Amino acid sequence: MQLDFPIIRMVLYGVLAFWSFILFCLAAARLNYTNHLPRGDPLNGGRSFYDPIVVEVLITTLMTMPFAVFIILSIHKRWEHPVVSTFLAEIVGLSVLWIFWIAGAAGTTSPWGNLGFCQQFEACRVLSALVAFAWLGWFTITALLAFSLLFSIANKAAFEPLHGRWNPRQSQYVDNVVRA
Repeated sequence: MQLDFPIIRMVLYGVLAFWSFILFCLAAARLNYTNHLPRGDPLNGGRSFYDPIVVEVLITTLMTMPFAVFIILSIHKRWEHPVVSTFLAEIVGLSVLWIFWIAGAAGTTSPWGNLGFCQQFEACRVLSALVAFAWLGWFTITALLAFSLLFSIANKAAFEPLHGRWNPRQSQYVDNVVRA
């Protein structure tokens, strides 16, 4: 049975967009909580604050969601552009996002890696979920980066359209002259 590489990538990008959306909601909930602490809350003496790593996670998700949608549409519609819809552009974009995701996942794990002692509080459950989804997103983006990089290297396709189903005779931007 042959694997359909473009379908696998579209599913993985859909999963990444889903993890990003959930993580965006969790980061927004955390920011809302820390910026509007109720009087008498034991956290930070009841004074509002924000966690810089949560802002980084929020920005990462805001960059990832449109990127994932763009790649899904590029693969599905077979968009071809000589620069932005090549495997090289996808790999560069994934590499930049990978750095943001690993920083966010590691940054959330450092202070909140073991919150089992306070799971009775909603704030701790939100933080635990935030850490979990940060790592799920990082795993997904790592798999996408590995698939795209390996496919690109194996097929010498770095400058080919990222939909992975190209035909040089039908491509819109490649020299259509077939050389024997």
